[in-house]
Amino acid sequence: MSNPWEQIDWGSLERLRQGFLNPEAGLDDYWRSDEDLYAYDQTFAQRIGWKWDYVLQQLRNRGWTPPQAEVFDWGCGSGIAHRSFFRAYPQSLANGLGIWDRSALATRYAAQTARKFFPHLSCRVSAPSAGGLLLISHVLTELGEAQLEELFPIIRAASAVICVEPGTYDASRRLIALRERLRGESEFQVIAPCVHGCACGLIHEGHASDWCHFFAPPPSAIFTDPDWMRFGQAAGIDLRSLPLSYLVLDRRPAVALPSECVRLIARPRVYKGYALAATCSSQGVFERRISKRTLPDVYKACKKDQLESLAAMDCNENEVLRLDSWSAQPGGQESGRPPST
Repeated sequence: MSNPWEQIDWGSLERLRQGFLNPEAGLDDYWRSDEDLYAYDQTFAQRIGWKWDYVLQQLRNRGWTPPQAEVFDWGCGSGIAHRSFFRAYPQSLANGLGIWDRSALATRYAAQTARKFFPHLSCRVSAPSAGGLLLISHVLTELGEAQLEELFPIIRAASAVICVEPGTYDASRRLIALRERLRGESEFQVIAPCVHGCACGLIHEGHASDWCHFFAPPPSAIFTDPDWMRFGQAAGIDLRSLPLSYLVLDRRPAVALPSECVRLIARPRVYKGYALAATCSSQGVFERRISKRTLPDVYKACKKDQLESLAAMDCNENEVLRLDSWSAQPGGQESGRPPST
């Protein structure tokens, strides 16, 4: 079997990297050839795929299942979002795939690749139809205000929406604005990462510099892979870090969560003898203290960055007395349980 890295045009990767670093990257089409798309799909897109894997695992923990509807990948790029989705939810293959991208080159590449991985998948290239499951991946920060307004009717017509974006302040704040607007204008239920349907706690006073983000675990094998090492150095990327922000909406009722459920945001800040973790609930976003003396296993999980983000918590003021990872999946509640990878 040939090594896919041998087919990568490293010059294409460097040009793409420079384009991504340009603050006006969204104004122009990146792709010039199939070689560009292949190089991107084997590298940058794989990292996005690992973010999708993380989000889809969070949805399974949340007890969410896809609606019986066509999957539509808007701004599909090389198609990594829908490929990750179908791997997680193969039952959705029967509902078919729709794709769209401003680049005809990318759309063709994504369609060909989807059919390669899923030979029996029905794939159409067109505008989204009403009632589909809409996937949006790493595009919001590239849209101007006018383009974002054009996207809103497409979102409103969907039965459910999964949006995964970079874990930057700007991307998170755009998702929060999207959440708040749709929460007030539509019948969508907020599924994740939020554990509530109230106003986002980060829009309140005192949180102007905060943002909602998480970290996906990359496959451990890449750290001993010389090709990935070369890519990380060439792209100037820390392969250990996969920050992301996301938002999932659905018109169907969400699986009810216990009242004590919270979402842990970002990573806890670890100090000698205690850690501080940002928690989000219907009460707002607060920093809670996890003491090594009170919760030694949870404190250890903080140090190893192994806390699950969805948890059941009891507190005495800001002191955490209990923190159990929570999952709708069988056997999903266990104190300080590391994430499943």
